[in-house]
Formats: sequence, C-alpha cells, structure tokens
Amino acid sequence: MRLAFLPRPGVRARRLAPLAPVPLDPARRAVAHMAAAVLLRYPDDDARAAAATARDAVDDLPSPVRERLSGLADAIAGGDPRELQADYVATFDLKRRCAMYLSYYAAGDTRKRGAALVRFVEAYRAAGFETTGDELPDYLPTVLELSAVGGDDGARIAATLLAAHRDGIEVLRSALASHGSPWTAAVEAVCLTLPPVDDATAERVATLVAAGPPAELVGLSGYGDDGEALPWT
Repeated sequence: MRLAFLPRPGVRARRLAPLAPVPLDPARRAVAHMAAAVLLRYPDDDARAAAATARDAVDDLPSPVRERLSGLADAIAGGDPRELQADYVATFDLKRRCAMYLSYYAAGDTRKRGAALVRFVEAYRAAGFETTGDELPDYLPTVLELSAVGGDDGARIAATLLAAHRDGIEVLRSALASHGSPWTAAVEAVCLTLPPVDDATAERVATLVAAGPPAELVGLSGYGDDGEALPWT
C-alpha cells in the first residue's frame, strides 16, 4: 500500500524557464494575488469555502492567470478534505524546497533569518498593518494579501518584497512542479503577475536549486521555528 502523505524519495527540482508576464491593471492584480493567497493556505474548512469564492472572483482575469487559479480552486473546493490536508502537509511542511517563507531561500537556517523577518514586520508597519496569527511574517500568502488589500502603499511595498525574493518564488515554483503538486498553479499565477526574471535572479535560482540556502542551525526563537532542518533534497 502506498501512503500518499509520505514524500516521494529521489524527486529533485529542476530549474524551469521563466514565465512571460501577463499585463494586469492594479485592480486585477489585486484579485489575482488575493485568490492566490487564499488558495495557498492550509485547506481547512474556511479555506475550502473561500476557494469557491475565489473561483468566481477570477472570472475577469486574463486566461493564463484565470485558468490556473480557477482550476486549483475547483480542486480545493471539491476535493476530499483529508487528502488535501495530508498532501498540503507533505508538500509544504516536509519539503524544504517547497517552503512558503520567502526569506528562507536567501537566509536559510542562519542568524540572518531573524533580521530578514524583522524587515518584513517593518514593511507591513510602513503600510499600516500588523502581522497576526501563527505564521511567520515572510509567509507568501501574507505578502500576497498585503498586495491585494493594502491599498496603493501596501501594493507597492508588497511588490518590493516579492521582487526582492523572486529567486525563492521561482525555486518554490520549480519544486512544486517537480512533485506534480496542484499548488504549482497558484505560484505560476503569481509569477505571471510579476515583472520578468532578470539574468542575476536567474543565476541565483540556478544556485539555489542546486545547492539550497545557507544552513546554520541556530533556531528562530520568537518566530516559532525550532531550528530543526530537513534535508534540502
């Protein structure tokens, strides 16, 4: 019997070609980012109900973005809750390449990570928001939500955060695709809303896919991390 919630051994990410951006006005970009934020969260009952709403909200988006988001929304809203939740945990909690914490890719398990997290908190405050809940401030859905509901300042600050961590987003996209994850669609949709990947970012993505982030097991007390690292592969 194959246990679906166990990660498959020997699956390695490969660097994918960048996606060509899709032109979006600020209002449609906000809709796309809010839908992606909803669909990338843990699929509990509330998130599954929100997925059905997101599916209807993306109807007016360009087809490359709309089809990815609506397809994932259908899968989440109509899927078996326990299977979805087991798959989500196996993907995002047990695979370091699939981390949705943006500063992790650049800072890894090092002392620099704490400073990076503080910068995220300061960025939210500059937009007039405070982070709440159990997630670290660099959680991708939180940044996307800021982009969607933070007004002009929030969208600008979120765009800066996403651009500064584009290499991590691309590694996440590659890793999800290599595992055949349905959540690939949401990350692809986000990438379609961002500026083109420049050469320097592409080089960093290649390095991260091959070697992973820096490691220095120091823990992140105060940010909910116990310092235990999983193998990069």
